[in-house]
Amino acid sequence: MIKSLSLFVLGALVAGLVTGSALFAYGGPAALRAAEVVEALGALWLNALRMTIVLLVFSLLVTGVASAADAAATGRLAARAFALFAIMLVIGALFGLFAMSGLIALWPVDPQGAAAMTAAVEGQSTVQVPPGFAAWLPTLAPSNPIRAAAEDAILQIVVFGLIFGFALTRLPQAQRGLLTQVFRALAETMIVIVRWVLLAAPVGVFALALGIGLRAGLGAAGVLAQYVVMVTSVTAAIALLPYGLILLTRRSRFADFIRATAPVQALAFSTQSSLACLPVMLEKAQDDLRVPPRVAGVVLPLAVAIFRLSSPVANLAVAVFVAHLYGLSPSFAQFAAAVAVAFVISIGTVGLPGQASFFASIAPICVALGVPVEILAVLLAVEVIPDIFRTVGNVTADMAVTVVLEDEAPEPATALG
Repeated sequence: MIKSLSLFVLGALVAGLVTGSALFAYGGPAALRAAEVVEALGALWLNALRMTIVLLVFSLLVTGVASAADAAATGRLAARAFALFAIMLVIGALFGLFAMSGLIALWPVDPQGAAAMTAAVEGQSTVQVPPGFAAWLPTLAPSNPIRAAAEDAILQIVVFGLIFGFALTRLPQAQRGLLTQVFRALAETMIVIVRWVLLAAPVGVFALALGIGLRAGLGAAGVLAQYVVMVTSVTAAIALLPYGLILLTRRSRFADFIRATAPVQALAFSTQSSLACLPVMLEKAQDDLRVPPRVAGVVLPLAVAIFRLSSPVANLAVAVFVAHLYGLSPSFAQFAAAVAVAFVISIGTVGLPGQASFFASIAPICVALGVPVEILAVLLAVEVIPDIFRTVGNVTADMAVTVVLEDEAPEPATALG
């Protein structure tokens, strides 16, 4: 269903651009007035998508922190795996930030195409002025979390969610389990709403693309193509990091790793699901790479549950591209905040459907950078292409960390299977 929806959304983007371009060139006053009504539908769909962000992000962070803490407490192997996940996620986040910035310096975004894309949602957008470090630092801790939620202060919500999540892990088991279940249920409810809204994504994207076509004809199509090429390139490049990790730590196993990982990557390319690749990853890790079953049985399920290497890479790449669409230059403090948000959000949003993950993961990063999030609804239509390489990078990293940790055999009492 996800693939079919992605294709429908992509088709709606093309249809909206073509229809808007035709009205731009040949439409009379009546056609333009009708197009304004359609654009209003796009704005309504955008607001419906945005209304889930605060509750979804907060509840996912709380449950994500609780789950990660529980995993790290299950034994030495799980704790070491989590530490390795964290290191690689930070490296990936920094890579995504610098790689996309470098690509844009080499291949700047066309100003006319960028203006056409942002004009389609200009009525909904709010561009923030980068604060100085002295003004930014006190804002990390929300003096009033309720007001922060009402004002869409996502960075403050993320900080409060992390503190709340870690405090939750200090409660007795009964209380911790009860609160975790409440927030897990809240997250699942928000995900249901997101899925309902995404069912209307073809209509919403068509309406937004129609507005783009009305303002610039097909001039924005080149910017969309540039976006796909850049984000896909950055996302695909991070898949080299796991190979470098194997070269540094298990050089003699490098050729075996390439052979064992190739079928997993092929399955990831076709399914776009790390979870669907888990049985094959377990088989290849144990049979071809000779990883002890008790190690593979802990690390691989844990990696699929809380580790997505390409998530902060691609998400930061998207956010940096959007900043350049608006001609913004975020401050160092905002970039630092964006990297931190990308790291924690990548753990909290594991398991979301592709389209929901795209918006829930990238919107907080954009807010941290002071960048409007509304344009993400248009970029959602072409996410189907970079998403393929997200999954390939994720499963490659999952296999690599399993090989690196193969010497850490858990005690029978702590093995997860």
